[in-house]
Amino acid sequence: MHREDRGPDVAADPFDEGAHSILRQPPAVWATAGAAVVAFMGIGLVDPILPSIAQGLDATPSQVSLLFTSYFLITAFAMLVTGFVSSRIGGRRTLLAGLALVIVFATLSGTSGTVGELVGFRAGWGLGNALFVSTSLAVIVGAAAGGSAAAILLYESALGLGMACGPLLGAVLGDASWRYPFFGTAALMALGFLCIAVFLKEQPRPARRISLLDPLKALGHGGLASAAASAFFYNYAFFTVLAFTPFVLDMTPYASGGVFFAWGVLLAVSSVLVAPRLQERFGSARVLAGSLVLLAADVVVLGFGDHTTAVVCTVLSGAFIGVNNTVFTELALGVSGAPRPVASAGYNFVRWFAAAAAPFLAPRIEEWSDARMPFVIAGAAALAGAGIVWTRRAALTREARDQEARHLTRDGVTVFADQLSPAAAASRRPCR
Repeated sequence: MHREDRGPDVAADPFDEGAHSILRQPPAVWATAGAAVVAFMGIGLVDPILPSIAQGLDATPSQVSLLFTSYFLITAFAMLVTGFVSSRIGGRRTLLAGLALVIVFATLSGTSGTVGELVGFRAGWGLGNALFVSTSLAVIVGAAAGGSAAAILLYESALGLGMACGPLLGAVLGDASWRYPFFGTAALMALGFLCIAVFLKEQPRPARRISLLDPLKALGHGGLASAAASAFFYNYAFFTVLAFTPFVLDMTPYASGGVFFAWGVLLAVSSVLVAPRLQERFGSARVLAGSLVLLAADVVVLGFGDHTTAVVCTVLSGAFIGVNNTVFTELALGVSGAPRPVASAGYNFVRWFAAAAAPFLAPRIEEWSDARMPFVIAGAAALAGAGIVWTRRAALTREARDQEARHLTRDGVTVFADQLSPAAAASRRPCR
């Protein structure tokens, strides 16, 4: 039975075909996904070493939290230029440029003498990561065998694996020195650079160049604007957990790394295995709204519980975050008529502002009140995101279904004809 037979709330989710083909991909897709794992490792890398960085650079928690703020603030603005750049120099060169910037600024981060220098170098790292991450999603969607479902699950697998391994790498290397995780990331990114250079051939340029304003114009679509607004509030809760919880847990780098490794594993499993099954049964709108409500409850309990409860709730939040990531990505890419790279840029431009705001505001809210209040606000933000999804549920799922056939033929990202298998080509047929 197709999902469109189940009513407007749960009907007609896009990306129905090809999820089973996630493991049958061209080498170019695996190279891009592998580099994406390392890129996402850089986000959670500093989690277990935040207290060590604060101690090593004689900085306060609020100062150290700027490592996330500068990173994501630059990432948000850079989203407006990623399509502009890639449509002119090509996806492969954009990926390599982003990787090169990450290598340079990750290395410089490890040499920082003050927290101000480190914050500045993380901003440069954010620029490189934006160029890479945004383009890698477009490349994977354009080249993956198995259609959009397989591509997005592969991308979310890379995100989850990177989120899981980042804190672990940070803990192992950071136990010796807080500087080593930055050097380790630079080395892994250099390996990713070589893989992209060897396995990924240049893709055909889009027929029309993307302007700097195209992502903002795409947000004029009600469905995409709704998805982005909901994701903004969700990301505030997400990054309150990621950036503020390490100070609340107050654990050694190894212990903190273990907690966030378990969190990342649960995130990855939920993204790839749980989310698609829940969507198949209940539909995207119900799954997303329900998961956001559960995340809200989880972060509030995290803030008010004892240390053991905080650890359990931190790990458990990975399950809800994994589900949310997958569903949000699908809706953002499919709900509007804009080419997917443009829609992705506009959507990420909005949501990454919350990722910049949460690490900056949470420590200051604690200073103004207590350690519980940042989690109360994070819970309220998650509920706000759920409210937007539920209010707009019919339009989000219906518009996503109606636009899917257009995306298969109008995307600015084209497939690599010489790298696609017959199965991959067959997966390009519009969803029924």
